[in-house]
Amino acid sequence: MEQSEMVALVERHLKAEGAGDAEGAIAVYTDDVEHDVVGFPTGVLHGKSAARGFYEELTANFRTEDEQPAHRFFSDDAMVLDQQMTGTVTGSFLGLPGNGRRITFRILHVFEFRDALICRENVWLDVAAIQQQLS
Repeated sequence: MEQSEMVALVERHLKAEGAGDAEGAIAVYTDDVEHDVVGFPTGVLHGKSAARGFYEELTANFRTEDEQPAHRFFSDDAMVLDQQMTGTVTGSFLGLPGNGRRITFRILHVFEFRDALICRENVWLDVAAIQQQLS
């Protein structure tokens, strides 16, 4: 897959996520996607249905306001995205009440691609920064 195609697919995913569109967020996934957000109690999820549940929960509790990419790294079938994310916690996040607070944290995504779709997403969050801002 070309790097520009990877970036476009990931941006489509993130735009849908930020808009609260769970269906749009998973539309770019393969049916057997592996979705792993390190630190979330759900653990590793498999398949679009499980990922949909994650995004429904996430978008009910967090609204993305800004995402600033710091670095992108590519291989033939993968992209690593290091970015700064800002959003408002409307519900709870990582088990902490948000009370409408705006937070900013670093997030690292590892995306793998197959058949022009995302077949794996692994996410690492700066949990310490999130906890500090919500405590």
